[in-house]
Amino acid sequence: MAPQNILVVHGDPGQRNELVSWLRQPNLAPLDADGLAHAAALLNPGVDLLLLDLRLPGLDLEALRQALSSEPAEPDSLAAAERRHLSRVLRHTAGNKRRAALILGISRSTLLHKVRKYHLEDR
Repeated sequence: MAPQNILVVHGDPGQRNELVSWLRQPNLAPLDADGLAHAAALLNPGVDLLLLDLRLPGLDLEALRQALSSEPAEPDSLAAAERRHLSRVLRHTAGNKRRAALILGISRSTLLHKVRKYHLEDR
């Protein structure tokens, strides 16, 4: 089973580092963010849990609640959903394309084609 990705956002670097150290376990993969802008850049479908300091300056709780709970105005296109899913599986396998292809139930060559198509080579 793949470890759960936990994004830790805390204003105090000492407490953030302590939390990240405490969360380093075989079934957990903590990521640390030093502010809201950094957290927004790291927040993606690959993040399973969000550990957030609610006292962060500039944190709009109502906007956060809406962003985390509401559906997008329009559904994603099939291509966007496929790209997001491929990206998540590649992240899950740490870039191992052979394992990713096995999980997806497609050939490695098909996966490589899709990786190039969606420009996922850099990840």
